[in-house]
Amino acid sequence: MDLTEHVAMEIVKVWSEDGAGKVVEIPADMTARDVCQLLVYKSHCVDDNAWTLVEHHPILGLERCLEDHELVVQVQASMSSDSKFLFRKNYAKYEFFRNPLNFFPEQMVAWCQESDGTIPQSQLLQNFLNSSSCPEIQGYLFVKEPGRKSWKKLYMFLRRSGLYFSTKGTSKEPRHLQLLSDLDDSNIFTTITSRKVHNAPTDYQFSIKPSKSRGDCKELKMLCAEDEQSRTCWMTAFRLLKYGLVLYKSYSVPQQRKTNLSRFSTPVRSVSENSLVAMDFSGRTGRVIDNPVEAQSAAVEEGQTWRKRSQRMNVLGSPSPLHPSSLSTVIHRTQVWFHGRIMREEAHKMIIQQGQVDGLFLLRDSQSNPKAFVLTLCHHQKIKHFQILPCEEDGQVFFSLDDGATKFTDLIHLVEFYQLNRGVLPCKLKHPCTAVAL
Repeated sequence: MDLTEHVAMEIVKVWSEDGAGKVVEIPADMTARDVCQLLVYKSHCVDDNAWTLVEHHPILGLERCLEDHELVVQVQASMSSDSKFLFRKNYAKYEFFRNPLNFFPEQMVAWCQESDGTIPQSQLLQNFLNSSSCPEIQGYLFVKEPGRKSWKKLYMFLRRSGLYFSTKGTSKEPRHLQLLSDLDDSNIFTTITSRKVHNAPTDYQFSIKPSKSRGDCKELKMLCAEDEQSRTCWMTAFRLLKYGLVLYKSYSVPQQRKTNLSRFSTPVRSVSENSLVAMDFSGRTGRVIDNPVEAQSAAVEEGQTWRKRSQRMNVLGSPSPLHPSSLSTVIHRTQVWFHGRIMREEAHKMIIQQGQVDGLFLLRDSQSNPKAFVLTLCHHQKIKHFQILPCEEDGQVFFSLDDGATKFTDLIHLVEFYQLNRGVLPCKLKHPCTAVAL
């Protein structure tokens, strides 16, 4: 075959969470990870290996993050006309490699070989990744009965060969086990419709969908776990048992890649991933800065001069004007973690979509107090809200989330402090919950 022969290109459309779409032309052998890098480059985002493509099925009410190694064109071929790709962050993509014990509760992990419980927990992941050993996940799940609104509670076993249920209590004797779904030709999805739609017994729904079926509900297996931790365990184990070492390689490669040049030269960072526009007011008239590196340096310079001015005024004892347009009350609006007037429910949804890892956070305007803000933070898969109140001292406004014990001149200072110090929070702020505009 002639090496100069033209490579067939395919058109793929990807949507951001604000409803904007971007059309990209990609070769058939391009992986989800490479498409994400391309979008990161085109959108001037920060590439922190948390970006993912999400396969979204609005009619079925399902979605899943593509694995980094999956071929996007191949996945698109199996999608129905109503489904689409979303570009989103998912900080939990490889979190189980960092904290496996959080993902696999001891009571849910069984070992097929005669171990008498002698396998140390540290070997948990090695056993999942090693094709010769046979880890197994076990526990109760609710299964939706085909063609009916009722659910049945069954004892399940997840192995490399598939997901089985026991026809006799918790027995795992071969004659009592029945295959519900295989792993090779199926994918696992989060169910995003409310529990009322399917009359589900809990909020922790997920589904197994055959890879080949497009929009057919008949072959869809709808399941429900008893809590978030067990749902996460089942879904993570499904991915690990299906892909094994391939997942570990995808997790390892970006760590090695940090020192090398990646396939696309990613810009240093943009000022804001919500707004790719920065204004330069150094001249008589404003101009839009398109270059993200220039935009970043302009923002840094502006922030530093403002802080110097603010400190100088404090030293001289002259109070800063309490004007709503003063920089301290608006500077946070340029930040990726600030989401303005979103409702509590929307904040919850964003945190859940981006992986529910410890330290995932966003700030938003308070609904109950127009002068206050709210920090929404995830810890131990629970979402907590902390009110940030303005307080006045010597004519200057400060912000505090611990009743004035620790005060900050603006919300950026506050976030930077809690990224380094836990303070009154259950954990440090680690991952900003980001919505990107493509």
